[in-house]
Amino acid sequence: MSGTLLDTVERHTRLAGHNRVAMLLFTLGDQQLFGINVFKVREVLRRPPLERMHGVHELLAGSCDYRGQTIPVIDLAAALGYAPLRDVDSAHLMVTEFSRSMQGFLVSDLQRMVHCDGESLVAPSGALGFGARVNAVTRIDGALMAVIDVEHVLASIDSGPAELSAQMQRLSDDTMLNPRRIMVVDDSVIARRRLVALFKQMNIECVVAQDGREALERLLELVDADPADGVKLVVSDIEMPRLDGYALTRAIRETPSLRQLKVVLHSSLSGLFNEAMVKEVNADRFVAKFQPDLLAKAVLDLLPEHDEEA
Repeated sequence: MSGTLLDTVERHTRLAGHNRVAMLLFTLGDQQLFGINVFKVREVLRRPPLERMHGVHELLAGSCDYRGQTIPVIDLAAALGYAPLRDVDSAHLMVTEFSRSMQGFLVSDLQRMVHCDGESLVAPSGALGFGARVNAVTRIDGALMAVIDVEHVLASIDSGPAELSAQMQRLSDDTMLNPRRIMVVDDSVIARRRLVALFKQMNIECVVAQDGREALERLLELVDADPADGVKLVVSDIEMPRLDGYALTRAIRETPSLRQLKVVLHSSLSGLFNEAMVKEVNADRFVAKFQPDLLAKAVLDLLPEHDEEA
């Protein structure tokens, strides 16, 4: 049954909103194509006047006024090893929203929007030389396109603490969970590290997967394993190569041996589209990145406090 399921995942992930992503393509100084999820882009503008800030991270080009709000502007070209764009008049500003915070990214030339099949997005080989700030690559009309791990870029500037509040720590310590083991699924190495560290504070062990397909394969393996090695809850990113969080949740719900698993979708995506999709795939909870107390509370609410009867 496991093989059959994995072979047919592609059938239901081709649906709109399932394992397909709209990417905005741009360059950073040469002809190499980069991409970012369109749903995270609020607007694209010519580079506005920037207010310089002293004593800040080298990747911060300054700040600007955006519709009455002051937002930080990050030099994405510099972050990826290209010549800085902070003084280039022809540069563009991509205003984005990640985890309910707004910031701008300086890029060189905007290209176009394309739709990518999640199956075509794969983790980049180290030989490509992109480093940790690219978490997926694919081909667009024969040209290599690299998807930027924006969470990695943002974390390098502000790696805010992932600590639980004292109140949530006490609640976690007092809650008798059994088992204390969950699966964490995220293609961002920074996000995985943060999540594993967070759940370690809660004395919860993590089984880690780098994308939805790896997670699904591992979950199917655990079905036949010792119950002590199993998991009853999955915390998954939404945007991932090969199989995204929506498609992973749908596959879990359509598999008799997995459908009782609790699923928390944990993403920097926001908005009505995302809320609708979370309901459509029947996830148990959505928590925006990265809010440690809210995520911890969701996990405590959903994990059983004792083993359920067989």
